Amino acid sequence: MARPAAAAAPPHARRLGPARPLPLLAGCLRVAAGLRRGGGGGGSIALLPLPLGTAEASPGGLSSFLPYKLLAAIMRLVILEDYDQASEWAAKYICNRIIQFKPSQGRYFTLGLPTGSTPLGCYKKLIEYHKNGDLSFKYVKTFNMDEYVGLPRNHPESYHSYMWNNFFKHIDIDPNNAHILDGNAPDLQAECDAFEKKIEEAGGIDLFVGGIGPDGHIAFNEPGSSLSSRTRLKTLAMDTILANAKYFDGDLSKVPTMALTVGVGTVMDAREVMILITGAHKAFALYKAIEEGVNHMWTVSAFQQHPRTIFVCDEDATLELRVKTVKYFKEKKNTGWKCCAFKVQNMVPD
Repeated sequence: MARPAAAAAPPHARRLGPARPLPLLAGCLRVAAGLRRGGGGGGSIALLPLPLGTAEASPGGLSSFLPYKLLAAIMRLVILEDYDQASEWAAKYICNRIIQFKPSQGRYFTLGLPTGSTPLGCYKKLIEYHKNGDLSFKYVKTFNMDEYVGLPRNHPESYHSYMWNNFFKHIDIDPNNAHILDGNAPDLQAECDAFEKKIEEAGGIDLFVGGIGPDGHIAFNEPGSSLSSRTRLKTLAMDTILANAKYFDGDLSKVPTMALTVGVGTVMDAREVMILITGAHKAFALYKAIEEGVNHMWTVSAFQQHPRTIFVCDEDATLELRVKTVKYFKEKKNTGWKCCAFKVQNMVPD
């Protein structure tokens, strides 16, 4: 029997009043300073009611905040030195989540996955963990974010080819459990609807991993996309086409102009979201994601309102952030994370 979908939050996890998180600096820094220093994850804060006496713990030493606790509804920013460290941290986090879940027959861990250049390092580390015998994908189901429309499945730049060549063929996942949208389906809307249905039947996404473009889009939810959107057909923005031209020999005429993509709302339904952001060319997008308000022109900013979001970035991606923002999150990383017992892990939050 499939686990219930995660679309509806439990009563104690609903915000008081309008769904309007405090801005990062006004909320995270002021509240953290006013309540207790040296706590955990840190981030954009929303007050979530939690009955007294509950066994559910709040993160990072804020448990004394009564009658409400700050649950794991704190947006975290993890800053690593470079791309390789960010990739390794993300891979260890995924590994940790799967192992903690203890997947088995009839109890699958469901993972949302991205494509592009950013997650390649993470995939390589996950393959390494699998080959070392530390991680199995036998009881993991995956759902990819997007696929080009009109590009043959066996085309070297299709996302089917990308996923199989860079990840799936190197691990023990059942091909029937690896779900990728079909950009050549005779009825594209029916394909999108069926994809949403498969996610629902799988019990929802446990962890959705994503990347962003320089304009802050997640999956192919281009600037201006609805923040409640579902899987659908999208026309790609010129910035996206230009960014993807490098995969098509720099020839813009070869780059697909349409794609099927999960919606922002689809990703928001996941129980947890981890977004990978590396490189100076994405620094302004990271700034928009966490230091300004939610804005449909920067769709990644929607995840300020997700109850459990982690942004994983390298130093270059922080170049547009305020110095005190970077300092705050680095302090949280050093004081608030826990080491895990799993042997390939190091400084991965529980």
